[in-house]
Amino acid sequence: MKAANLRARVRAEMTEEIKQVARRHLATDGANLSLRAVARDLGMASSAVYRYFASRDELLTALIIDAYDAVGSTAEQVAAAQADPTERWVAIGHAVRDWALANPHQWALIYGSPVPGYEAPQDTVVPATRVIMLLAGVLRDALTEGRLTSVPEQPAGRFGEEMAAVAAHFGPGVPAHLVGATMYGFVHLCGAISAELFGQLNKSIDEDRRGFFEWQARATAAFAGLA
Repeated sequence: MKAANLRARVRAEMTEEIKQVARRHLATDGANLSLRAVARDLGMASSAVYRYFASRDELLTALIIDAYDAVGSTAEQVAAAQADPTERWVAIGHAVRDWALANPHQWALIYGSPVPGYEAPQDTVVPATRVIMLLAGVLRDALTEGRLTSVPEQPAGRFGEEMAAVAAHFGPGVPAHLVGATMYGFVHLCGAISAELFGQLNKSIDEDRRGFFEWQARATAAFAGLA
């Protein structure tokens, strides 16, 4: 192996090891990451870690992008196996919930409270929209195939203008209410999962939370116009 390739592989492996340790810190410290603490757990000098991540924010950004990509990839794989639009919408929701339950601290990092002093860079935008784009794709395909049985009320006012501007990016003839319904479904999805993860369902729904989630997912599908 050439020296340059070997160095690149070693750097990639070390970068991943740093991120793995940082993820463990998310479980105990939340997003209050310390590069010094990560370095200590790795048995490295702090200066060595800074050769891989120049700052805490840079490490946070890497963890955030990884989390968005992980949940997005999980949802995309499940969606690809569903032909029916309603079942695809519901399957996406379950895939996101299952990932969140398996990775609660990463979910909290990307969908929980903002990290004080951290401003997400542009690099996070595309990964952050993967689930949203999946839901939008379900509605767009259903619209194209004539499978939307009803539609929400067309958004009006400034909100309607904003939705229309976003809809233009999906192609000609995409209505503003499709974008609004997508955002409605996505926001409800995030809220339903966070409520479960952060204990808001305790002592009220303990036996069949998956069933409760299924009921909610189908309700948002119906709101969006899916059968």
